[in-house]
Amino acid sequence: MVSNSLKADLHVHTRYSEDSISPPEMIVQHCLRMGINCVAITDHNEISGAFEVKRIAPFKVIIGEEILSNRGEIIGYFLTEKIPPRLSPEETVARIKAQGGLVCIPHPFDILRSGTKIHTQALEKILPSADLIEVFNSKTMLLRYSKRALELARKHGLPGTAGSDAHIVREIGSTYMEIPEFNDVQQFLQSLRQGKVFGHRTSLWMHFYIGIRNRLVKQFQRS
Repeated sequence: MVSNSLKADLHVHTRYSEDSISPPEMIVQHCLRMGINCVAITDHNEISGAFEVKRIAPFKVIIGEEILSNRGEIIGYFLTEKIPPRLSPEETVARIKAQGGLVCIPHPFDILRSGTKIHTQALEKILPSADLIEVFNSKTMLLRYSKRALELARKHGLPGTAGSDAHIVREIGSTYMEIPEFNDVQQFLQSLRQGKVFGHRTSLWMHFYIGIRNRLVKQFQRS
């Protein structure tokens, strides 16, 4: 990696997500150990964790949110305010844009995420307003879904993103992008067009282990 480039994991969750247990402090420590010097915190329907990581991290942190619209998930990057869930995809996109943010479609073809994958008709409606397509997600089990996402991004001339979709700390950096440094939203888009994806898919065993473990921990914390 050249000196002026970043190792960016663009899909990370903190304990502020209902299905994650990762404390912001441990996220920062892990990133420093792994050489990850740019993260997008994309908690489910929440941005408090992103602001907390940004407050303590000595590296770039993008304020994001993985928003569950009433037709599936949409990620907003470079947000300043939380966007509520269960809005229409069109309204969700409009609220991201109103903040000067970027609209990213995560795991657009992963049918194993039937409850969160963007519906096909909704995807077609919002594609003209989309800025980014997530082309590789460590939690997408079947490689053909990632290949379809990459094909979609190329067809529409959109930059691709990639990330670990980490819900526990040690997953962070399992997938990342090497991108040039950036200072604003437009430079970020340009950097992604030059980016290279590195990483691997999460094993099926680890996928289920993390889900069960995190649910049990969350239940214990609430009791």
